[in-house]
Amino acid sequence: MTPPHTPLRLGVLISGGGSTLANLIERLGDGRLRGVRIVAVVSSRGAVRGAEIARQAGLSLAIVRRRDHADADGFSRAVAASLDAAEVDLAAMGGFLCHWRLPTRYASRTLNIHPALLPAFGGRGMHGRRVHEAVLTSGATESGCTVHLVDEIYDHGPILAQRRVRVAPGDTPESLAARVGQAERELYPRVIQRVADEGVSILTDAHAWRDFA
Repeated sequence: MTPPHTPLRLGVLISGGGSTLANLIERLGDGRLRGVRIVAVVSSRGAVRGAEIARQAGLSLAIVRRRDHADADGFSRAVAASLDAAEVDLAAMGGFLCHWRLPTRYASRTLNIHPALLPAFGGRGMHGRRVHEAVLTSGATESGCTVHLVDEIYDHGPILAQRRVRVAPGDTPESLAARVGQAERELYPRVIQRVADEGVSILTDAHAWRDFA
């Protein structure tokens, strides 16, 4: 296994409110997340709360908008270039809503967290409130969140960890989202901490992630 860098150089990809980014910043600040440094934030939108969170924290921020590029390939190259410039070890999507065509060098070191128990309730267009509405409409008795490696298909890459959340009688999309969000805030940092402790190569060891939650 490749020895981990110290600290792990993390790039965070966002598109909106930046709740995942804010959670990571808070945990780094109070010591619950260790051996990690956020060296790049890439936002697909400029006028969003997540970008302001990055600025207020003094983090390196790149605004890479899809509309500023002729095609998806050009956009994807610009995202990768921003991460390359910061020498990122691990990329973590936190509500990144644009399709990024990962270059080979990021294919086994890019994470995403999804607010449902994949493979259910995933795919193109399934994000935010839409996911929780679909869970409630289905009559499912539980939901949760999933951390997975990113590949070329939305919400499709190998699953690393999940945390389950009960669907309560009378739940609304908002009440379910609040509980799933709490599970996300706990699970994502735990996965990132393990990568920091054991090295990026742990991400491709399927046996290492059995029963991790």
